[in-house]
Amino acid sequence: MFHNTAGLSFKNRKLLKTFLIQQARREGKVIQSLVYVFSTKREIVNINKQFLSHDYPTDIITFDLSNPPKKIISAEIYICADVIKKNAKEYGTTWTSELHRVIFHGLLHLCGYNDKTVSQQNKMREKENEWLEKYFVSRGT
Repeated sequence: MFHNTAGLSFKNRKLLKTFLIQQARREGKVIQSLVYVFSTKREIVNINKQFLSHDYPTDIITFDLSNPPKKIISAEIYICADVIKKNAKEYGTTWTSELHRVIFHGLLHLCGYNDKTVSQQNKMREKENEWLEKYFVSRGT
């Protein structure tokens, strides 16, 4: 489920995996294959160039590989550790919180949430905050 080329270490990896599976189920989805790839800035720029014609780093790129009707999730999510660090500082939050927000953000896209409009962005942020609270507060971490 997690592939790491950026040198990150994860505490509670099994707990996070279980949480993601449970949240997907609550959204009416089943995770068949979900791979998170933690990459460097150079790697994410190359992916952006190749697949999205962007020549800049982003925090996350989600590739939905699911077949319709998309109840079963099959996807790859690329997350740039360098951008997460920068964003955490910019938004005045912790590295851990921002990392998990982005991890949850990718799965929320796969569950049908979008962030193209202000209204969609607000709903996405609301769900991210809900999941962050469930994950951290309910576990006392």
